[in-house]
Amino acid sequence: MTTVTRQQVKQYLQDGVLFPLPALSRNETASFRLAFETLESRLGGRPRHRQLIQPHLCYRWAYDLATHPAILDAIEAVIGPDILVHSTSLFPKYPHDTDYISWHQDGYYWGLSTPHLISAWVALTNSKVENGCLRVVAGSHARQVLPHAQSSTEKTTRLSLEIAVEVDEAEATDVVLKAGQMSLHHPYIIHGSKPNQTDELRLGFAIRFVAAHVKQSLPHHAAVLARGRSEHHHFELLPEPPTDDIEKGILTQAKIADWIDTVPRRFQ
Repeated sequence: MTTVTRQQVKQYLQDGVLFPLPALSRNETASFRLAFETLESRLGGRPRHRQLIQPHLCYRWAYDLATHPAILDAIEAVIGPDILVHSTSLFPKYPHDTDYISWHQDGYYWGLSTPHLISAWVALTNSKVENGCLRVVAGSHARQVLPHAQSSTEKTTRLSLEIAVEVDEAEATDVVLKAGQMSLHHPYIIHGSKPNQTDELRLGFAIRFVAAHVKQSLPHHAAVLARGRSEHHHFELLPEPPTDDIEKGILTQAKIADWIDTVPRRFQ
């Protein structure tokens, strides 16, 4: 069980970020890492980002990670007992890859009625400055949603959009995590990351949880009822968990990625 205290909740609300928090045991971390490596190998050894979005809808191991009780305990302490898994992404950074994540706000992409959404970034390897850990501007979530524009360096950043305001690098906090730990961050916080300058893979699993009462103005794929009830019916719910069939999961994931290509540009 991951216990988040009232003081930690207060800190999250003030800073828009909370870390490090325990999430997975050593054995669980190794098991989920192995599941990714199996998928990675099946996808040719270095899958594209497009092949790694919404894995919880496609693979049972990713579903189990996204609904892990210890993670949900932490989320419940902040947004209450009725929790949906909104979306997930796998974020591998390969050794000496020049790709980076430009400064952005997650909340820009969805059109939420209220920012009762939390991103849990679960480290499946150590995540440190040298290998491109998450970086945030603490307190920036208070600025609400900021305008975004086409990235000036789109070839090297994984995002096509970035916030259209200057960010003082000196204000950034490096979210350093050990494998098995996680951070929580607000949908409006300004965040990004630098390239991996090491000889080892950096791997994270991002899970975005939304309170069941929240509405979204832009189209969305199925959500997962992770805990509590969903009486508001703002999101279509996944009828049942995915199976362990990796081939079926790959086909399902490709269909989801194709569908995402058809929805408004701001959606990710």
